[in-house]
Formats: sequence, C-alpha cells, structure tokens
Amino acid sequence: MHLSAHTWMRPEPLRRTLERISELGYTSIELAGEPSLYPVEETRQLLREFNIECWGTVTLQHGTRDLTAADPAHRRDTIQYMKDVVSMAAELGGQIVTIVPARVGKLVPSSTPENEWKWVVEGLREVAELAKEKGIRVGIEPLNRFETYFLNRVDQALALADAVGYDCGIAFDPFHLALEEKDLYGAIQKAKHRIVDFHVADHNRLAAGDGHFNWKRIMAELKDANYHGALAVECMPPIDRTPIGKFGATQLETEEIEVPKGQLQFILDHASGVLSDEYYTGLLRRSAETLRPFLD
Repeated sequence: MHLSAHTWMRPEPLRRTLERISELGYTSIELAGEPSLYPVEETRQLLREFNIECWGTVTLQHGTRDLTAADPAHRRDTIQYMKDVVSMAAELGGQIVTIVPARVGKLVPSSTPENEWKWVVEGLREVAELAKEKGIRVGIEPLNRFETYFLNRVDQALALADAVGYDCGIAFDPFHLALEEKDLYGAIQKAKHRIVDFHVADHNRLAAGDGHFNWKRIMAELKDANYHGALAVECMPPIDRTPIGKFGATQLETEEIEVPKGQLQFILDHASGVLSDEYYTGLLRRSAETLRPFLD
C-alpha cells in the first residue's frame, strides 16, 4: 500500500497540490473527475516533475451528473462524462476510477427502484467496457445515507458490480461504511479482493488519527484482504462556525480563490468549505503520520 491524495477538497493549482504531497511523502494522486482542469500533457509534465504517479480519478457527481436521473438526456450525458473521466485516467497512466452512480446529495428517488437499478447497470456497463479496454479498473463507491439513497453498503455495491461485469470492484470508504455497516472489519472481509481503491478519513472525516477508527486493525484487515493499492486521503472536515472555532477562521481560506461553481457547491454540499492552505496541509500531514507505519 502507498500514500495517495484526492484533489477535490481544496481548489488550487495542481502544482501546489503536488508540491505539498511530495513534501509529505505521498507517492500518488487521485484526480478529481474534471478533465478540463487537467490538460493531459501539462499534467503529465507536472507529475514527472514531482515524481508523483497518477493512481486514478474519481467522478464528481454534481449538477445533472446522475445515472439514476429520470431524464434520459441527463443519463446519457452522465455516461459520456464518466467515459471522459476514464479516458483521462488512462491517458495519465492511472490504474483505477472511482465511480459514484448517483448525484451526491440526492435523497429523493427519481423513479422506481427497479427502473433506477436498470438505468445504473446499463450506464455503468458502457463505462466499464471502455475502462476494461483501456486497462482501468472501476471501483463503485457506496456512500452514507445522508449523501445518497441509492447505494450505501458493501453487499449492495458487490451486487451492482456483479450486474455490471467487466471486473468491477468496490471503492471502500470507511467514513461512509462505518455508518452503514454493522461491522466495518467484516465489511472489508466481505469485499476482500474486490477492493479497487481505499479512501482515507477518520470517522468524523478529519485526518486519519484524529477520530476513533482503529487504523492498526483496519490496515491489518486490508493486508489480509490482499489489498496493495492506494490509501487515498480524502478529508472533508465540518467548519466550526461557533466562537469555539473562531467562526471558521482557523479553517477557512481568507484570500480570494477562483473556484469552479460546480466544485464549490460540491464542497458546500459536504458541509465543509474552502480550506486554508495551512489547515489543509495539516490534515494531510497528520494522515501521513498515522498511516506511514503500515505502508508496504
């Protein structure tokens, strides 16, 4: 296993992200699924400069990106979007793509459970077929019930992966699954070799080590499951808007930062905000300190 980091939590130039994670000992990155932000040749050069590998990409399901949408045009556009994210990963030498089927934050179904399952399976088959051709493994990620009604547990994700085929697996995020699974460790055992990607945050979505997760036990279960991929840090802390937290002053960026509208809403919908460089760096540093003893 090796240290990796997502990029969607703090909007900033990729150079700054790579500079930070390189200094902290990370060796790969999982890019936000926004192909327009990462021109392939320019991104390749930056990755080489900082000696960081592209582990893969993750779909950002906001706006009309939703395979459960009742509107066929929205589903069609979502399939194309996901294919573009797969292509970006392949062109940058990535190995995986993490896919969330429905729009994050959508809590009311668009249609019957049977219809939505059918739409998602059909859409993901197209995406997974392309991924297979390009040598990319797809990991379907279940989220907690407060972010989606569609897919919340490992057994559900396994059933969907089986229905899709093309060697689909699971992107395992303990922050989400600790809420939904009776036994978090049992869920890792149930997924076993089907784990394609592993996202890292503690139970409160702070840095690994700043919550009550037993990381020694989690890492032991991952090794027993024969997982040798990335530990992709994805901290998304709540903002303390009380006097105790100085109304967010210790966490939030104070300078003007240009943030794509969709990405900003995605961050806000996660009950967080645009984090300061210092605070965000601290989250990644703490996570690295916690996880480093368990790396291969």
